[in-house]
Amino acid sequence: MTRANAPRIFVVDDEPSMLRTVTRVLERDYEVAGFTSPSEALSCLRELRPVLAIVDIRMPGMDGFELMNALKLQDADLRVILMTGSGFDTDQKLIRAIREKAFFYIHKPFERAVLRTLVARCLELKSLEDANRRHLAHLEHQLAEARAFQETMLPARHTEIEGLELHAAYQPCTELAGDLYDYAAAGPGRIAMLIADVVGHGATAAMLTSLVKSAFRASFPDFDPLAVVARVSENVAAFEPGRFVTLLCVRISIEDGRLEYVNAGHEGGLVTRPGAEPQPLPSTGPLISPVLRHLGWECQSVPWSRDSTLLLYTDGITETFRDDDEMFGVEQLHAIGRDAEVGGSELLLRILDRVAEFAGGRPAADDVTLLTARHS
Repeated sequence: MTRANAPRIFVVDDEPSMLRTVTRVLERDYEVAGFTSPSEALSCLRELRPVLAIVDIRMPGMDGFELMNALKLQDADLRVILMTGSGFDTDQKLIRAIREKAFFYIHKPFERAVLRTLVARCLELKSLEDANRRHLAHLEHQLAEARAFQETMLPARHTEIEGLELHAAYQPCTELAGDLYDYAAAGPGRIAMLIADVVGHGATAAMLTSLVKSAFRASFPDFDPLAVVARVSENVAAFEPGRFVTLLCVRISIEDGRLEYVNAGHEGGLVTRPGAEPQPLPSTGPLISPVLRHLGWECQSVPWSRDSTLLLYTDGITETFRDDDEMFGVEQLHAIGRDAEVGGSELLLRILDRVAEFAGGRPAADDVTLLTARHS
């Protein structure tokens, strides 16, 4: 008696005696449907939906290889075991069976135990593959949800605050990125901006970026760039030593004509003005890491005027490589920044276009994030 919910197996052989033999060997453990012609098997495939087909190679009209390919066109997951009673061209048949992705190739006559073991192993592997496929689909769904959540942490790519026009560009290179930008009003005539880059990618990197954003938002209403860095340092302390964050946090005071910033080991900050060389915003302390908590950071300031433009960026820009392993670097970025008439979205597009042209189609190895501000 066939066990309940047994897997269904097709057996296709134009020799009725062999068809009966294979059916008897398997019917105790499986639900077996036997066919003496390939056309019958094909016509019943969608209705009966077998998990395995055992197919004779030498059959009139359509041989076993042709039937296997026709079955797989309708059901790509169907496993196929090929049988042959011929000793002619056995090596060529074996090679073809492997190339056309049959599960196994077996010679008639065969021991019953061999067939039962082969079928059991085939179905066991299929079950494992199906489980892996479901698990992968589950992980992809979770990644999509995490990516959607990470996107919600980012503010609009374009806005205006306190008379400053802000534009951002964000191009993650993986499902869960390690870059973050944020901005907010920091009182009358003041605006706060942040750009950060956490080590690595994936779930831990996404968690770190959420902690950075939380520290930034928790620093209002009395916003202070140093307070943001201190909060991030406290949050990162719980992670392993290899986890770290670089960030650049800025407060622009329009009426005071001053830009205050704290740079925790982050490369990317420039202030540009017409007729002047781009002014970098260099580090004012180390990157933020569980092993560097005893070190401190300083807040420094540079002049800010109505014709100033601020550009914040991550190292995915400057560390873009082309095929000869030359790096884009800061000098090319400074050259773009010297064109003081270019700002806002036009500036970001020019940078992205120049970087893409430099890379020459080479895939991005890191996230790319840009944030710029200038008077509207």
